[in-house]
Amino acid sequence: MADMKGKRVLVTSADHYMGPPIAERFRELGAEVMESKSRLLDQESVDALVAEAGEVDILIANLDETPRVAPVEQITDEDWFALCDSLVHPLMRLVRAFLPQMKARRSGKIVAITSAAGIRSIPGATSYCVMRSAQNVFIRTAGIEAASSNVQINAIGQNYVANESYFPEAVISNPEFIKQVS
Repeated sequence: MADMKGKRVLVTSADHYMGPPIAERFRELGAEVMESKSRLLDQESVDALVAEAGEVDILIANLDETPRVAPVEQITDEDWFALCDSLVHPLMRLVRAFLPQMKARRSGKIVAITSAAGIRSIPGATSYCVMRSAQNVFIRTAGIEAASSNVQINAIGQNYVANESYFPEAVISNPEFIKQVS
């Protein structure tokens, strides 16, 4: 079991998605866990988080958004941009904000909690799948850039989270959805 004593861990969206179990596990391992519940929808909120958190050893970029279910021809600009604003832009801002301190120390880890939806597409959730895919590509590319500074950047793209507050009942009871995630 890893000893996290003395490590400072920041978990975003700590009250949603994968935040609660991740924060709990780091605490069990002895880390000092800071939790952000802000939606981080603009640069000012990310700047405030950096000022509040200070130096962190591990950033868990846990960004969540309930998938919007709609066939491609019914995707609205509003839904598309809202997903990008809640999943993709905050991730870029978080990495951009915390990476310099990690590079300066030549130490640190950033883990984005994304989704396999960007790899295993879900019919009717095109916007969501695209935004999760964008997160995964961003993390892969940022990780390559940061590696020479001894900073690790990775994503955890789980396949399915059995959480009724995350996936609407219409999705989790759909046999086609179950087939896609099985």
